[in-house]
Amino acid sequence: MSTATVTRAEYCVIACAEAWRDNGEVLASPMGLIPSFGARLAKRTFSPDLLLTDGEAMLVGLDGTAEGWLPYRRHLTMVTGGRRHVMMGASQIDRYGNQNISCIGDWERPARQLLGVRGAPVNTLNNPVSYWVPKHSPRVFVERVDMVSGVGYDRAEAAGVTRYHRLPRVVSDLGVFDFAGPGRSMRLASVHPGVTTDQVRAATGFELALSGEGEVPCTREPTEHELRLIREVIDPKGLRDREVRG
Repeated sequence: MSTATVTRAEYCVIACAEAWRDNGEVLASPMGLIPSFGARLAKRTFSPDLLLTDGEAMLVGLDGTAEGWLPYRRHLTMVTGGRRHVMMGASQIDRYGNQNISCIGDWERPARQLLGVRGAPVNTLNNPVSYWVPKHSPRVFVERVDMVSGVGYDRAEAAGVTRYHRLPRVVSDLGVFDFAGPGRSMRLASVHPGVTTDQVRAATGFELALSGEGEVPCTREPTEHELRLIREVIDPKGLRDREVRG
């Protein structure tokens, strides 16, 4: 398959799907369009045991048909025992994975009010959390977040709450990142085809560690089967290309 036939958005779907590889029977909680396509692709291919929900109270099948009831107490049990893998967004994220979705600027007089911390602290301390950033920029990837909503590796370790804390990956429209850098700092694991390492560095507000001794690999190619599923089954309307262009 020629890389020219695969869009940037489709590489992002593949990269998001890979977050749930080998997770087993856990509750996949994607927040956002491309993460939801990624979770559905993972379940249809290499992670068939994933549990999908309607976001409220029901477990659903691949076609969205309700398959079971997920009462709130059961949901909380899964959340607090590491049996859920969330993929959240981030208005800001730093080198150790601290995430901000609450406010921009000083807490006493913020320049912008956002969602609030919501469930981010509980999510990050009690089950794996990955992140999706559709527009990679130095305003998002910052040296220090203005407020900690989701807890990063440095703060989790300092607080001694690491039993279920895990940040498997960050996916942006430029590449894929993990936390295998020095001191569990963010590392550039792969770049999407057509993106250079220098582009990623220029769009990041802190120094990134690099995988592959500086020769950062490209995000993996989708198989023909995966590409058909994305285009014909999961997202036949092409909504993915509205979120990630180019």
